Amino acid sequence: MDFSYNSEGNIYVLVACHNDDAPDLVAVGGDHSVQVLLVGPSSCHSVALFHIGTRLTAMAWSPRSISPSSSEEWVIELAVAGADYGLHLLTKTASQPENVFHFGGGLSGHHGRVNDITFCGGTGADSSRYVATVSDDKMLMVWDLTPHDADTQIEISAPSFRPQPTVYVMAYPHPLTSIDSHPSTTKELLVSDCRGTVYIIDWRSDPGHPEHESWRSSSVLELTDPHALSEASVGLSLKLSGSVAWRRDSPDIIGSVYGSKFSLWDLSNLQGGKPYATSSSFSQGGETFRWCPTYPEYFAISTQSPLKGAIIHVYSTNYVHAQPTVFNVSSRPQFVRDFDFLATRGIPRLAVAVGRTVVIFPIGVES
Repeated sequence: MDFSYNSEGNIYVLVACHNDDAPDLVAVGGDHSVQVLLVGPSSCHSVALFHIGTRLTAMAWSPRSISPSSSEEWVIELAVAGADYGLHLLTKTASQPENVFHFGGGLSGHHGRVNDITFCGGTGADSSRYVATVSDDKMLMVWDLTPHDADTQIEISAPSFRPQPTVYVMAYPHPLTSIDSHPSTTKELLVSDCRGTVYIIDWRSDPGHPEHESWRSSSVLELTDPHALSEASVGLSLKLSGSVAWRRDSPDIIGSVYGSKFSLWDLSNLQGGKPYATSSSFSQGGETFRWCPTYPEYFAISTQSPLKGAIIHVYSTNYVHAQPTVFNVSSRPQFVRDFDFLATRGIPRLAVAVGRTVVIFPIGVES
């Protein structure tokens, strides 16, 4: 069933929670606040509202998050980035109201737009301890949210006593556009830059070792998108946003979209770092690449061009060169600001932000 939710202002960022205990939560970031929606079969409603005071540019769900529909001891927690380059940890629980912990601003943080953010502590005790961010300032930063004692659970009721995170910084030659982590690893990150290079980096490499000074030598693997590199070489890279993602069921499968084409890599069968499959996406340029968490063979791509309205393309890796299934969410001049797959069971559903509205719909029907 298709339905929608209308926000009070424009929505710029949307991210669904893929935790097993919170598959029905969706966060939307607007001009000055973050709203958390609890999504049901045919409707949704707001369960949290965090005031940030600036436009949101990136958000990530914490592995600690538990939906109110799953437990009476529910927890809502996200890390978000604002247009002022500041970072914020947002928390609300069954027993505590909304709390916003500010970090990463000023001299210690990014000095360019923060384009993406992810928790990167794996699935163990450190799952919600580390947050990684990438920015137009060509920096990747990993933030340790509990720098003194990882085993100490900081009380949300006393945020003023929470220590500021420590940060590890890695510099790159070009602006960084997206970042992803995989639940199967606690040390690798997947990073893309604006020119078509995809890095798999080991962020836990010892920075004190001579071979890893300034953390510049921590790349495990570099992949290249030939189409993006060719466009970048002739000065078109400013139009390439670059979005990269790990398939949830396999850290060997990576997908990306650059410009008018998407690419897929299989790390178990690399051929010089080139993708095993490349095909056309939006002629006007793709913006965001997302894997489906519940049916991993599906992925979707959006564009921020309003040329043909708000459109999502859905593909299957089983038929990677086939024409995509096209979903027309809204007509011109609207466009898709952001989208994500829900992790709820049954037919996969998409949550799509268009203007001030979140539209939620299935990508198939019951057979």
